[in-house]
Amino acid sequence: MAEPGSIQVKILVLNGGSSSFKCWFHDVNQPLPVTAPDPLWQKQIEWHGERPLLEALSPALNELRSRQPIEAVGHRIVHGGKAHRDTTRLTAEVRAAIAQEAELAPSHNRFELEAIEAVDRLLGIEVPQIAVFDTAFHASLEPAAYVYPGPYGWLSDGLRRFGFHGISYQYAARRAAQMLDGAPASRLILCHLGSGCSLAAVRDGKCVDTTMGFTPLEGLMMGTRCGSIDPGIIIYLLRHCGYTADQLDGILNRESGLKGVSGVSGDMREVMAAAKNGNDRARLAFDIYVHRCVEETGSMLAVLGGADAIVFTGGVGENCAPLRERVCRQFGFLGLRLDPLRNQHAEKDADIAAPESAVRVLVIHAEEDWEIARECYRCQAASG
Repeated sequence: MAEPGSIQVKILVLNGGSSSFKCWFHDVNQPLPVTAPDPLWQKQIEWHGERPLLEALSPALNELRSRQPIEAVGHRIVHGGKAHRDTTRLTAEVRAAIAQEAELAPSHNRFELEAIEAVDRLLGIEVPQIAVFDTAFHASLEPAAYVYPGPYGWLSDGLRRFGFHGISYQYAARRAAQMLDGAPASRLILCHLGSGCSLAAVRDGKCVDTTMGFTPLEGLMMGTRCGSIDPGIIIYLLRHCGYTADQLDGILNRESGLKGVSGVSGDMREVMAAAKNGNDRARLAFDIYVHRCVEETGSMLAVLGGADAIVFTGGVGENCAPLRERVCRQFGFLGLRLDPLRNQHAEKDADIAAPESAVRVLVIHAEEDWEIARECYRCQAASG
């Protein structure tokens, strides 16, 4: 039963990426737990643009609708620009803003718009749809962190650091505070490592720095994205190699990172398997990935003036014990010590630091779907 004065909302979450959509459904009511409840229904739809998204989503949504009424639909929206940072109803104006930012998040925004339109067709426009922005968590950044050191006019043109993976960070920060249970937790370095990768420095629950910027291309080496490189490389390729902007877009976003260096895959599991079998390029790809993680973690450490805990989340962060060991080894000078057995066999949510470690190391299962559902619930409750 819902608590007096609270409401119950049957929420469908659509968490879309460039190749799949995760569908998650639960009947949400107060009190909202920190950790995610088991969904009443869930499904993952593989989709690579080979057919209309309406067609891909129809069987799943019709199946759910035959079992349960759907009272609200929440969408993860990667980029809402500078105008839209808070969870909000998907009005025509908000949809237009998402479309406008599609160029900055080309692997996500246009697919998310297709999903919104598909829900209109399948469930009807009377079912409220809600946008939860990946950039919202980083709205607390100060100008020194988000203004790029180019011409100041760039800022008025919207060229600034936005940051991404905010939905994952919002959950991980709250879960980390719960897991630390009274231990120092004011300075957190959050590492979201998956197909896309970024770090965030969080002080007292507020983001003060992050590695992704104007687009999700900046920062760490990723599965198929290069991360930060010398901008002069782009100028050189344009001037001397005849590349077009679209070709560079494809290279930097889809043919670089682990895939580009290893020549094997953008999937860390496949890269590590190849490295174990003697593939030197795969080994180099892993070494670069580790080096970039260490380099950027050190940057976040300096911004915070220390760290109470380092948190690993996302598919690679949660499942790649050798990566965690290599990264944490470099911060032994802080008194950080891993428990090798705990690291090797990390559970869903676990503290893998040794008891004597001066810095805690947490592995936290990413729960973006639940975080989106929580935000949708708050939005619906506020609107009555």
